[in-house]
Amino acid sequence: MNAFRLTVSSPNGNLFDEEAVFLRLRGVEGELAIMAGHVPFVTVVKPCDCKIELDDGTEMIGHTEGGVLSVASNRVTLLSGSFAWKEKA
Repeated sequence: MNAFRLTVSSPNGNLFDEEAVFLRLRGVEGELAIMAGHVPFVTVVKPCDCKIELDDGTEMIGHTEGGVLSVASNRVTLLSGSFAWKEKA
């Protein structure tokens, strides 16, 4: 699968800044699935669990209390007011 750069940032700094192949979370209009080459956009993120999948098949689950998601040029940034890992490889 093609990868994209994903950064998850909170007031505590960057909690994730690596290549990923998949991101799932909840935007204001429903569930979102992000993969490489996704159309650029910006949306508000609702409180939810976020699933991140790496190229090697590793899955990571974190919880956000909400924030903003930006997708542009194979670079995805989640700015979260509060983010905590639930499962991390």
